[in-house]
Amino acid sequence: MTYPPSGPALREPGPDLSSAPVTVPAQRRGAPAVAVERLRAAATTEPGRLQIIGAALALLVVVFGAVTVLEVSGRASSAADVVTRSQPLSADAASIYRSLADADTMAASGFLAGAQEPKDVHEQYEKDIKEASRLLVKAAGSTDTSSSSHQEITTLGELLPEYTGLIERARANNRQGLPLGGAYLRYANQKMTNEILPAAERLYTAETHRLGTDSADARRWPFLSLAAGLVALAALVWMQRRNYRRTNRVFNHGLLAATAAATVVLLWLAVGHTVARAELHGAMVNGQQSLDVLNKARINSLKARANENLTLVARGAVLTPDGTKDQYETDYGTGMKALGAQLASAAKLAGDDSTGRAPVDAAATSVTEWQDRHKKARETDDQGDYDSALSQIIGPENSTGESFDEVDDALELALSHEQDQFDSAAADGRGALGGLPAGAAVLAVLGAVAAIVGVNRRLSEYR
Repeated sequence: MTYPPSGPALREPGPDLSSAPVTVPAQRRGAPAVAVERLRAAATTEPGRLQIIGAALALLVVVFGAVTVLEVSGRASSAADVVTRSQPLSADAASIYRSLADADTMAASGFLAGAQEPKDVHEQYEKDIKEASRLLVKAAGSTDTSSSSHQEITTLGELLPEYTGLIERARANNRQGLPLGGAYLRYANQKMTNEILPAAERLYTAETHRLGTDSADARRWPFLSLAAGLVALAALVWMQRRNYRRTNRVFNHGLLAATAAATVVLLWLAVGHTVARAELHGAMVNGQQSLDVLNKARINSLKARANENLTLVARGAVLTPDGTKDQYETDYGTGMKALGAQLASAAKLAGDDSTGRAPVDAAATSVTEWQDRHKKARETDDQGDYDSALSQIIGPENSTGESFDEVDDALELALSHEQDQFDSAAADGRGALGGLPAGAAVLAVLGAVAAIVGVNRRLSEYR
C-alpha cells in the first residue's frame, strides 16, 4: 500500500494573478462615466452611431423650434404693444396737449368777445377740458406708477383745476367789466404755458419714446433662431448625404420630411420677420414721424392763436425781458415760424402721397393768409382803432380766426390720414408674425418625429 507524503500538500501551478487589472463594479462608478463608456461602445457599431445621430437630429430640430418660439413670441408681443398700447398712448398724449392748448385759445377768444362769451366758444372750452381730463384718467390706468409718464400725469391732474379756477375768475371779472379779469387771464395763460403744457409735452415725449422702443424691439433680427435653423438644416442634409453614400438610396422619407419641416420654419421665419420689419419701419417713418410733425404743427398753431388773442387782451402790458417788444406778439411770431417749418417737413414726409400732401398744402396756404391778416390787424390796432382790430382778429369773416380755423381743420384731416397709414402698416407688421410661434412649434415637433422615424427605418435593416 502506498501512502502520500506527509509533508505539505503540493499544489498544482496556476496563473499568476498579481498583475491582473482589478475590475471596478459598475455601481461603484459615477453615472456620467458609465454613460460615456456605453456611448463609446455604441459608437463603434453602425446601429449605435445611427441611434446617436437620430437623437442629435431630433434634438437640433426641437431646439430650433423652441428658440424660434421664444424669440418670435417676444417680437410679436412688442409688435402687439405698438398697435394696442404704445401708439395709442402716444396719440392720447398728443390729444391731451392739443386739448389743453385749444382750451387756452378758446378762453382767450371768449374773453376778447366781451362780457357775453359766445356759446360755441364756451362749449368748445368745456369740451377741451373734459377731453383732457378723460384722457389723463385713461393714460393713468395704462402706465406704471413708477414711470416718468405717471409723474407727469399726476402733475397735470394737480395743475388743471388751478388753471380752470383762474379762468373762471377771469370770466367773472370780465362779466362785471373789471380790468382784473385780464390779469387773471394772463396769469392762467402763464400757468398753461410755463407749467401745464411743458408737462404735457414731457408726457408726449415719454410715450413717443416708448413707442420707438417697442417698435425697435419688434424689428430686431432673430439671429439666434436663424443660426439654430441653419445648423439643424445642415445636419439633416449631411445625414441624408451620409445615408446615400452608404446605401446608394436617394431618399429617406423620414429625413426628407424633417428637412422639409425645418426648411419651412426657416423660410417662414426669414420672410415673416422681413415683412414685419419692413411694415413696422414704414409705420414709424411714413406714419409716426408725420404724426409727430403734424401734432407739433397743430400745437404751435394753437399757441400762436392764443398769443394773438392775448396781444389784444394785454394791450402792451406784458413786455419781453429787455422791455422793447410785446411778449405775446413776439411769442406769436415764434410760433408761426415754427409752424411754417413743421408744415414744410410734413410736406416733405408726405412725398408722392397726394392724399396726405393735399391738406398739408392747404394748411400752408391758410398760414400765409393768416399772417397777412394778422399784419393788417396789428397795423389797425397800432393806429388806435381797437374795435376794428378786434373784428379782424375774432370776426366771422376775413379774420385771422377764420384763417386759424382753416389751418386747424386741414391739420386735423392730415393727422387722420397719417393715423390711418400708421394703423394699417403696424397691423400688417403684427400680422406677419401672428401665427409664426405656434406654427414653428408644431413643425419642429413633426420634424423631430420624422427624423427619428427616418433613422429607425435605417436601423430596421440591421435587425
